[in-house]
Amino acid sequence: MTENTGLQKAAILMLAMGETEAAEVMKFLGPREVLKLGAAMATMKNVPHEQVVDTLDDFRDQVAAASTVGLDSDEYIRQVLTKALGDDKASVLLSRILGGKDASGIESLKWMDSNSVAELIRNEHPQIIATILVHLERDQACEILGNFTDRLRNDVVLRIATLDGVQPAALRELNDVLTKLLSGNENIKKSSLGGVRAAAEILNFMSGEQEGSVMDNIKNYDNDMAQKIMDEMFVFDNLIDIDDRGIQLLLREVQSEMLIIALKGASQELRDKIFKNMSARAGEMMREDLESKGPVRLSEVETQQKQILQIVRRLADEGQIVLGGKGEDSFV
Repeated sequence: MTENTGLQKAAILMLAMGETEAAEVMKFLGPREVLKLGAAMATMKNVPHEQVVDTLDDFRDQVAAASTVGLDSDEYIRQVLTKALGDDKASVLLSRILGGKDASGIESLKWMDSNSVAELIRNEHPQIIATILVHLERDQACEILGNFTDRLRNDVVLRIATLDGVQPAALRELNDVLTKLLSGNENIKKSSLGGVRAAAEILNFMSGEQEGSVMDNIKNYDNDMAQKIMDEMFVFDNLIDIDDRGIQLLLREVQSEMLIIALKGASQELRDKIFKNMSARAGEMMREDLESKGPVRLSEVETQQKQILQIVRRLADEGQIVLGGKGEDSFV
């Protein structure tokens, strides 16, 4: 029997635990996680009993009597997502997983894949695109920008950086573009979205080449703004500012091969900080692996560093580590 992936195991667990409990779990997941997990659940048909038992070893007693896991997973998924997310959000996700009615509005964009969102908005005015992207998760916004031409991407990020808020009139205009927006309430207050911080957070997810092109464009527009954005960005070398406990937490989340490649482009000071937060044996092995590693393309080094930074930001968002160096703005 093929060994299950972590996603498959999670899908089997969700199918086995019951609608109410599964719905409670779903509430703690983000749109991208729900999409991946829901899609995996939809592929689970007639899950063998021994596969369930093998996957849920800690829950063997609870699922031992189950014999219908996956037999009618479409309806099960529909019930779970509706309970967890409500009718509107669930219908959007179900339309992608199982096939169903379309939904609209910026909220629905969070549940769509980035390529589809890019196709939907690429022909809109750059200011409209910028206003849409600041409502989305930063990594999704970055993926969407990656589908644009350099010229459009540079223009949109510049507009994000100079956006100091979204007026109700602008939200109503977006309502015409996307059919439905966050709220049609006339009393809605100005949304404090966009600006230097938002641009920096999106740039943190970009590849080195795209980031360089965007920053060059912003420098040509306003060099002081470009510097402010750079000051807000958390780059790989900033790991030196994380305390030892934070580094140790990070190392538990990062695969050795990923770290080796990322450290190829790191300063000796940062390397030493990483090594000292490992066991003596692990640190020595990492040094040897790093020394024996042949030349690595800069693009590959940047890719691995970006992935590690995504883990850093997740840990920071969860409150497990503190990103130092920016005073009161250290918490992100």
